[in-house]
Formats: sequence, C-alpha cells, structure tokens
Amino acid sequence: MNRRTFIKLSAVSVAALMTGCGVEEKTLEVKFLRQIVTKNISGKRLVMWQVDEPLQNLSVEVSVNGDTKIFPAQDASFTDDGQKRIQYAAQIDSGDVYRIVDGEAATAWHEMKNISGDDFKAIIFSDSQCGGGYDTWGELARQAIERNSDADFFVDLGDIVDNGEDTTQWEDWLAQIKKFAPQIPFAPVMGNHETYSREWTVRTPEAYLNYFATPDNGDENFSRRFYSFEVGAAHFAVLDSQWDELGREIIDAQKNWLRRDLSSTDKPWKIIFIHKDVLQYRINGRPERPEGFSDVGKIFMPEFESLGVDAVFTGHLHTYRNRGRLKNFQDDEKGTLYILSGLSGNVRYSGLWINHALDKTIAPQPETDNYLVLAGDEKKLSVKCFLPDGELIDEVTLKK
Repeated sequence: MNRRTFIKLSAVSVAALMTGCGVEEKTLEVKFLRQIVTKNISGKRLVMWQVDEPLQNLSVEVSVNGDTKIFPAQDASFTDDGQKRIQYAAQIDSGDVYRIVDGEAATAWHEMKNISGDDFKAIIFSDSQCGGGYDTWGELARQAIERNSDADFFVDLGDIVDNGEDTTQWEDWLAQIKKFAPQIPFAPVMGNHETYSREWTVRTPEAYLNYFATPDNGDENFSRRFYSFEVGAAHFAVLDSQWDELGREIIDAQKNWLRRDLSSTDKPWKIIFIHKDVLQYRINGRPERPEGFSDVGKIFMPEFESLGVDAVFTGHLHTYRNRGRLKNFQDDEKGTLYILSGLSGNVRYSGLWINHALDKTIAPQPETDNYLVLAGDEKKLSVKCFLPDGELIDEVTLKK
C-alpha cells in the first residue's frame, strides 16, 4: 500500500467516525455520479448526479486529512426527450474523499484525485458514439483507466453519443463509466451528434449542456459551449466546432474569447480540444472533393499559431492520424502539433478516407477504436496512442 492510498483510507475511516457518531446511516442511492472539470481542478471540482425522486436536504461532505467540510447542492434538473431528469450539482473543494448526504442518508465515500505541482496526465477519447449499445466504449474506457489509474482527468472529443436527444444512449454511456467517473474529472467536448434530435434534425444540444456543467466562459449567448481549465503546467481550451449545425455567429465570439483566454495564462503549455478536424480528406468514390483544409482549419489554424498553441486534438473522422507540426498550412518543426484522435466507439468508416499528404502516422487498417495518453510537465509534453489491447502505435514528444 503506497502513502497516498494509506492517507485516503485513513481519511475515510476518520470521516466515517466523525459523521456517523455511532448511529447507523441509511444508504443514499444516486445515479450517474460524476466529476466535471472546473477552472482549476487542483482546488475545485464539480460533482453531478441523478436520483429517481426529489431530495430535500442535499449536501456534499468532503474529508481532508480527517477534517470534514460541507458544501450545498443545487437543483440542476432538466427536461429533454420528453423526460425530466432529477439532477443535482455541487461545487466542492478538492480533498481526499467525498460523499453525497441527504439528511440521515449518505452514499459511500468516493476517492478524489489529488492534483498538485506541474505534472499532468490525461486520457483522451474521441467519438464514443455507438450503435446497438455502448459496450465497446465502456470496455475501451475501462481498459484505458485501469492502465492509467494516475490520470488527472479524461476527455471525450465529441460525438459522445450517436443521437443527442436519445435518453437511453446518454444513460448507457454514463453507466459504462460508473466505476471511475466519480473519481476522475471529465472534460467534455461537444460534437455534431450532440445537436441531433430523435428525428435527426438539428436542435440545441440540451442534454449535453445540462449533463455537463462546464466552466462558465462569460459569454451569455454561448454559455458553456466553449470553456477552459488548467491542470499542472498546462492550459486547456475546449472549442465548439458546430457552427454548421447551430449558426456561424459563434465563430467570431469564440475567436475573441480564445484570444483573451490564452493571453491571460502563464502556463507553459497551451492545448486545444475541438471536435471537427482541421484537414479535408478526399473520399473514395468522390473525386470532386479535393484534399486540403477544412473550414475549421482555415478559420482557426492561424489563430492557434498567433496565440502560441502547442498542440491541437481533433476528432470527427473516426481515424487516428498524426500530422506532426504545422505552420502556415505546411510542415514546420516550429509549428503546432495536430493530432486527429481516432474513435472510441463502434462506428467505423472503413476505407472511406484517402490518405492526406500531411499524415505522418496512420492507425493500422481496417481501423479499430483507440485512446490517447497525454502527459507532461513544465519542460516536456508527450502523446501516446494505444489500441484497445494496450499496443502502442504512435508516440510524439514536444520539449520547451
């Protein structure tokens, strides 16, 4: 048993004695308990959960070195897909363990990741959407977490579910990660599939915006559609690429926000997460579609370069491609690293894309699901891509 585990277990025991006071407590049952990233997850966390019936005296207890703090919970319920989700949220201080309390009832204690110093580590998934159930996503996520239990947070780069209005898909996605979602903060990225109704028309992504109360970006017109947070030596900005679905007004608002956001940080690493990719691929059977750069790339790559972004992670195309470092729309070892992150679900586009001239590394074909591990400190940033069985298929390192 290492020192960190011993401290946490001790905290659980002390907290139980302090709060129990010799009286047997009732068990509080909650669903889909999860942590969401805050502006700085080393100091604050957001926890969210659902219940079947409304509760009256909710709070969250956090134990730090045996001392317990109590934080109020807020009603975050919403209606979508014709159903009301009874949901609560609470922003809490980071600590050793936490639990949800309602009067004399309480959940089990859940461990919290202690995050401090300059080191950081994340697991990056993309396009977890599945057809016919989310077992593929769940199996990959569990394997990745088990191999990287020291990760500070995890990311899904959009198209989290196949249909953004379908309640059963969201519940299946959340159920698959119930083992580790209470412990490891999640950084969500909106994809185009989050904007689809059950009739496959475009609509406001109600479920996405309500399931994940991401940090406020200060823009009342596009609240939580894009956001940023910091972990260790890195500043992360999460962007919204769904202007084709939801309106192009967000482009200038997002560009202006990004300039302010990245200019205000002193972190050595600046990293972008965005769903749609920066390159445009030729498609088998469609000779009229040229190779080049997508709308996202044309609009935002110059912004990334001028703001000193070190790495950009994209999704959407369901294939892993490492493009190396690009500047002025061409290879340049002083440019920004661009990684197309692949997929973590079971929706595969076998043989669809014709390789791009800027591709440096391509996942083995036919494509299967994969995940990335991003790790760094003040001086070094590393990205590794793994297949579900843990085989390493690509690795790149940046140094300051």
